[in-house]
Amino acid sequence: MKTAVVCGAGGFIGHHLCDLLKTEGYFVRGVDIKEQEFAPSPADEFALLDLRDPDSCRQAVRIGGAAADEVYQLAADMGGMGFIHSAECEIMTNSALVNIHMINAASEAGVSRYFFSSSACVYRDQEEGDVYLSEEDAYPAFPDNEYGWEKLYAERMALSFARNRGIEVRIARFQNCFGPYGTWRGGREKAPAAICRKVAMANDGGEIEVWGDGSALRVYTYVPDLCGGVFALMQSDVTEPTNIGSDEIVSVDQLVTTVADVAGKSIEIRHVEGPVGVQARYHSGDRIKSTGWRAQHTLRDGIEATYPWIEEQVRTTAMSA
Repeated sequence: MKTAVVCGAGGFIGHHLCDLLKTEGYFVRGVDIKEQEFAPSPADEFALLDLRDPDSCRQAVRIGGAAADEVYQLAADMGGMGFIHSAECEIMTNSALVNIHMINAASEAGVSRYFFSSSACVYRDQEEGDVYLSEEDAYPAFPDNEYGWEKLYAERMALSFARNRGIEVRIARFQNCFGPYGTWRGGREKAPAAICRKVAMANDGGEIEVWGDGSALRVYTYVPDLCGGVFALMQSDVTEPTNIGSDEIVSVDQLVTTVADVAGKSIEIRHVEGPVGVQARYHSGDRIKSTGWRAQHTLRDGIEATYPWIEEQVRTTAMSA
């Protein structure tokens, strides 16, 4: 039985990735500074470790005294656009420490293959009608925020270890991801979760606030598709950084319309000042498609699974208040 360590398993994507790896027959250790808030971990074992500490990283990558076959490094200090723009020092410090110590620990232990979760935030701003950016278009570098700069540095560090220490490295640049069991309130939630929460809290015919003018373009990827892309990349021979995301491009206002339609509500949008990030972000998926992977779900498919879960969280929270 192959063994895998998922760092950041207490988070949303890490939780779903543990579930996928279990279905693929792996023995899975989940590692995080916290447990999953909304559901028990599907991992075979779960270790509470602070991966900013090098000794914790060394402990994390060994299962039963031996190095894990595969390490999936998703642990990061991150959240939605509001958090990214308000916690630059925390993001740069905490995420850099985790990434430095994790690749060192995996290399020293003799881990065969190492996955690093990067982000589409490494790219420059785009405009509607702009060309689809390939992975090489991350250079010359001009990320919109410090989260993107830290991710770009961590990519280069992982690739340096691959060249000099003999560890197999795979790097994925994630698009916006959504689905059940993700943060849905408190400032760290991503746009799909925030919109689902606002619509769930609104009355039919009511109004919700949306940051910016609603025209910003994004790619939203349903979490089972993203995790499937991670696994396909990890098993492939692709060694270069690789975009993983849906081909569907929507505006923020279109996201609201989709959520409202799934909820069966008529919703008015009031645009307000707030951190929006880049105007547009969409990229070529040719490299990940070379592995045979394709996104299997539309935005609406994913919202139809995500909205009822968030609606239930809103209802349960209101009842307990």
